[in-house]
Amino acid sequence: MAEALLRRVAPERFEVESAGTEATRVHPLAIEAMREIGIDISGHRSKTLDGFVDQPWDYVITVCDHANERCPLFPGRTQRIHWSFEDPSAAPGSEAERLAVFRRVRDAIAARLRQWLAEAPR
Repeated sequence: MAEALLRRVAPERFEVESAGTEATRVHPLAIEAMREIGIDISGHRSKTLDGFVDQPWDYVITVCDHANERCPLFPGRTQRIHWSFEDPSAAPGSEAERLAVFRRVRDAIAARLRQWLAEAPR
C-alpha cells in the first residue's frame, strides 16, 4: 500500500519500489482498501529485499516493526526511516473488521507520507 500511495502523491519525485522480508502475496483486503480510493494494486506482486539490496537508494522506509528488525543494510548514502504501523494482515476478526484495519493503516500511511513529503528535501 505504501508503494502505491507514494507513487500516487509524488510520482515525479521518487523511483518507488516495495519489498518485504519474504515473498507472500498482495493481500486481497489491501487490494480492496486501495481500490476504494481509486488505486489498483491487483497487478502488483510480492517481492523480497534481495533484489534491491545492491542498488543505490536515497531512502529505505520500513512501515512495520518486523520489517525494521529484519531489514538489511543498504550500501551508499541510504537514509533509513522507520514508521511503525500495525500489520493489517495480522488483524483478527471478521472480513469487515479486518478490512477496517486495512483502511485505517492505509489512511495512516497516506497521512505520514504527506507529512514526510512536506519535510523531505527536494
